Amino acid sequence: MNELLMTVIDWSRAQFALTAMYHWLFVPLTIGLSLVVAIMESIYVRTGDDRWKGITKFWMTLFGINFAIGVATGIILEFEFGTNWSNYSWFVGDIFGAPLAIEGIFAFFIEATFVAVMFFGWNKVSKRFHLISTWMVVIGVTLSALWILVANSWMQYPVGMEFDPGQMRNVMKDFGEVAFNGMSMNKFFHTVASTWTLAGAFVVGISCWLMWRRSNVEGARRSLKVGGWVGLAGILFTMWTGDGSAVQVAKVQPMKLAAMEGLYDGKVGQELVGFGILNTDKVPGDDLEAIHCEISIPYGLSILANHDPNTFVPGINDLLNGVALTPEGDTINTVSYSDRMAMGRTAQEALRQYGVAKEAGDTAAMAEAALTVKDNFQYFGYGYLERPEDAVPPVALTFYAFRVMVMIGGLLLALFIACIVLGKWRPMWIEHRLALIIGMMAIPLVYVCSQAGWIVAEVGRQPWVIQDLMPTCAGISAVESSSVQLTFWLFLVLFTGLLVAEVSIMARYLKRSLSNDIEKL
Repeated sequence: MNELLMTVIDWSRAQFALTAMYHWLFVPLTIGLSLVVAIMESIYVRTGDDRWKGITKFWMTLFGINFAIGVATGIILEFEFGTNWSNYSWFVGDIFGAPLAIEGIFAFFIEATFVAVMFFGWNKVSKRFHLISTWMVVIGVTLSALWILVANSWMQYPVGMEFDPGQMRNVMKDFGEVAFNGMSMNKFFHTVASTWTLAGAFVVGISCWLMWRRSNVEGARRSLKVGGWVGLAGILFTMWTGDGSAVQVAKVQPMKLAAMEGLYDGKVGQELVGFGILNTDKVPGDDLEAIHCEISIPYGLSILANHDPNTFVPGINDLLNGVALTPEGDTINTVSYSDRMAMGRTAQEALRQYGVAKEAGDTAAMAEAALTVKDNFQYFGYGYLERPEDAVPPVALTFYAFRVMVMIGGLLLALFIACIVLGKWRPMWIEHRLALIIGMMAIPLVYVCSQAGWIVAEVGRQPWVIQDLMPTCAGISAVESSSVQLTFWLFLVLFTGLLVAEVSIMARYLKRSLSNDIEKL
């Protein structure tokens, strides 16, 4: 592949990754904090305690600051599909565009309608109608997440469509299958639960900071309890749905699972790596040790992937060679990546022949070519690869990102349990200086955990834009690399400025809260 094309691919990927990761700094807090605000307002309406009204308005303001900036990055992200990934947009636009359209027309409409009442409706509408409006915002942002994640999940598990050689593109066949398959539903619930975790950690951290400064202590204590419960529910639900996600990944993206574990040669009863240092010199097919200083959980990966300790989990070499094992040790030959490449090229050549036959008006040749395309289309994207190893994702980044996510998740679970237990039985302990420092550290930790999760999801499926059907090299636009580089740096400056602006505005608001009663804001 020529160097100029690779430059365009790399910069296009870098620009999209930059936009997505900045966007993901804002979105989880928007989704999760909307739930926190709705719970606090529900307590206010139920109890009639005006102190809860002040607390609700305090966190609602922080939600509003984050919400406004998150929208800006999301709009740019969607435009990049047309500017940098036009081949991808043409190839699957009828399918990928449908959930995005629903998100924009339906879910975002709910948000935009009720967020105005939520912020400006105090003392203008009844308490109950205002509460309903706040919960409608929660529903709106959650539905937005649903349709965005449906689109993303379809890229990782393309179902509910068929390829039409006459249009040279994919068309939707079953919207229900696209929207509500196992991958999309697990991804939706897992991601939304993770936003509750992030918002819970954010509320805990800010509350601890207020108590550290001995400001608005009573409001901070109340907020801490809500944040602890929301965070605990979020992390437990995240772990439960993460188990379902692992099963889905093992089923439809086994190469991602192998990269997550640094697993090159699988076996029946495969252990799960708890700790290890990856050998970065290791490549598929060699005899080098994959992981140094490994501490593993016996049968762990087989249980995680298949809920059965006596099942085979393939490694990178197994997948490339098309080899699997039965529990009895018998070898099963599957489709090797070399065969997939051959089938992909057969489908691509048949598609070219279809075009020639169509121009010549030869309907018989068109029908024959279309049948060949259909028979081999499952591995269409492999025809773009130069060698089987090109289908292996970046192992080191996927491996370490997965472990960062899991380890921080465990720390957050312990933190939320401690918040609830100490808040109930040892309230003075939670205001100890060390406890407050740990609580404040939850904010950077949860953001690192959240970003690590997206790295696993997106880097782990490389080189695919659409799993098995389109690699990144086939999805880009015909643009100059210099144009992509220029916009990359422009976006970096813009998004960094937006992040600095958000933190600055929040810091000013929090500073104001030090000298004002949070319960009367």
